[in-house]
Amino acid sequence: MSITFHEMDIGKKAVITGYREGPKDYRAKLLSMGLTRGTIIELLKRAPLGDPLEIKVRGFNLSLRKNEAEILVLESVND
Repeated sequence: MSITFHEMDIGKKAVITGYREGPKDYRAKLLSMGLTRGTIIELLKRAPLGDPLEIKVRGFNLSLRKNEAEILVLESVND
């Protein structure tokens, strides 16, 4: 079952399973940042108003705007 960043708690992990409709150039940017299918991400921080989000991916921290991060299709990972 797919989830969104809005449904994730801080410190929880998820795996990227796909991408929602969005600008192709931004999807390419996400791919170049290492956000590819099968990659496990961890939600580290959420700004007070919910934007931006900080995630850990492939050993580094990355900040994404909430609406841009919602392009990712995620599935929860049980720790």
